[in-house]
Amino acid sequence: MKKYLLLFAISTGFFACTDLEEERLDNISQETAAEILTADKLLTGTYESLRAPLMDQNRLFCLQEHTSDECIGPTRGGDWDDNGVWRVLHDHTWNAEHEYIAETFSQLLATSYAATNMLQFDPSPQQAAEARFLRAFAEYCVLDGWGQVPFRLPGGSLLDDAEVRDARAAIDYIIAEIDAIMNDLPEGDPSSAFVANKDAARVLKMKTLLNKGTYLNRSAPSNETADMQEVVSLADEIINSQKYSLTTDYYSNFSPDNNTASSENIFTSLNQGGVSSGLVRSRWFMTLHYNQTPSSWNGFTTLADFYNSFEDSDIRKGADYPGMTDVSGIRAGLLEGQQFDAEGNPLEDRTGNPLAFTPEVDIRESGPNLEVTGVRVIKYPIDYINGDNADNDLVIYRFADVWLMKAEAMMRMGMDGEALDMVNVLRSARGASELSDLDEAAMLAERGRELYWEGHRRTDLIRFGAYLDAWDDKPASGDERLLFPVPTRSLAANPNLMQNPGY
Repeated sequence: MKKYLLLFAISTGFFACTDLEEERLDNISQETAAEILTADKLLTGTYESLRAPLMDQNRLFCLQEHTSDECIGPTRGGDWDDNGVWRVLHDHTWNAEHEYIAETFSQLLATSYAATNMLQFDPSPQQAAEARFLRAFAEYCVLDGWGQVPFRLPGGSLLDDAEVRDARAAIDYIIAEIDAIMNDLPEGDPSSAFVANKDAARVLKMKTLLNKGTYLNRSAPSNETADMQEVVSLADEIINSQKYSLTTDYYSNFSPDNNTASSENIFTSLNQGGVSSGLVRSRWFMTLHYNQTPSSWNGFTTLADFYNSFEDSDIRKGADYPGMTDVSGIRAGLLEGQQFDAEGNPLEDRTGNPLAFTPEVDIRESGPNLEVTGVRVIKYPIDYINGDNADNDLVIYRFADVWLMKAEAMMRMGMDGEALDMVNVLRSARGASELSDLDEAAMLAERGRELYWEGHRRTDLIRFGAYLDAWDDKPASGDERLLFPVPTRSLAANPNLMQNPGY
């Protein structure tokens, strides 16, 4: 954390002289800084600071998905070995030196600091509320992953060690912060979901309440009726606003024009195609084969059991998508079997064998089929117009998640019939048949089918008590895996942090 904060200070504070041998200024005054930096620029920087931890395939995505039953990063002969960095995530044998765990921790805390720093530069009430929301969101992600949250107060010295909130204090802080800023946030709307808004704040509070009992006791998750009732009430505020609706065009939520096409998106990370974008393109590069268009990295896949949990009629399993399938032959969703180009010609792998993806995949692949094992995932339709500067806004919160969180809270209060009805409304919108009954296993499975590869799965598995189970190429895990280790370098920099048990 200190590394990121000092770099930030250097980039924004210590630039008052050009000849260091003649003069050195150790700091500048708040008044001078305010003449150079403005709240709107710092707020934009705070939004942009979330791009790396959210969009990069080796940050929050891999911690939430590679450690779950939805994703695997197999070593393919000499490809994707990377010193086992992906394997240890899948089989839950990571340690406190894991680079992606450390970088995610640091980058999320850098967003928290950027928001806190911005509050010193005379923001408007709305600007301050947006920054405080982004800070609460980043600190929620740290709470979810590590169970303790370093923080700094506005104006605090970077030379002092950051204070640390435990799980209880972090939960209380997030809830109180959301309540405090709610009136100053703008109204939510799918067309401006990239701006922190009232509905995004309601979703963050719902997630905090829904997971509260888990964060306080991860090995024995529980919930309080009052928390579940508030989850339902917050969901109803969003649902009854009638600004959002479940769409039958599922992939429009993730398409290059999703800031105008989606009826579900509540909070997103903005991309500007052809101008400035994060790494949302990784969502297709990290999974497609070299011989598909665009030529990609032939990496991550989903697991056979997850793929087989979908009905064929379910649009979430796969569908042709205009502007993608007609351009490249690639379908949206889960890619299994023979793959084709835009003219319908069958593709081959690099050895000349049919490019036909199989559900079965091993953590270490070898032999003639190593390029084709594993079902590939295309959640975000490919932006062929803007290329590397893709225009797809990264989806953080979506109406379907609100819908399912309300159903889950109702189920946890014993309202199984009402919860089942809600789940079936969602399934109908996706082309899936109705369920006849609903229990925790069915609810967890439905959340997986709806929200796969959106960065929710690890959190859901822990809340439902299933994260330590064995699945393909992963043995049962110990309780210590319910938290990530605090990175060794962060412990060395801040003595207020404590290593999590088992590491």
